[in-house]
Amino acid sequence: MSQSMAWLMLVVAGVLDVGWAISMKYAEGYTRVSWSIVSLVLLAAFVFLLGRALKVLEVGVAYSVWTGIGAAGNFIMGVVLFGETLSAMKIAGIVLVLTGIAALKLA
Repeated sequence: MSQSMAWLMLVVAGVLDVGWAISMKYAEGYTRVSWSIVSLVLLAAFVFLLGRALKVLEVGVAYSVWTGIGAAGNFIMGVVLFGETLSAMKIAGIVLVLTGIAALKLA
């Protein structure tokens, strides 16, 4: 597998991680069956893709990028879907996370 394909899998795994976390919220403690199934499918999908990406990418970089995508994505989705609070400090923090992801990709 090429580096480019591994990076693509890693980014998709990060996006699926966001979907997984949001689906867990909608599953309400795994009491709603349909959302619970969605959650488990997304979990399996992102773990698979992350594992495939790790065959090529360094674990420290890949895991950091994956968690960064998840953190930033879930922050944004929390604001958009659940009306979570937004402040200048939170925005600055997410900008730092995204800057770190870019720096790791360029390293």
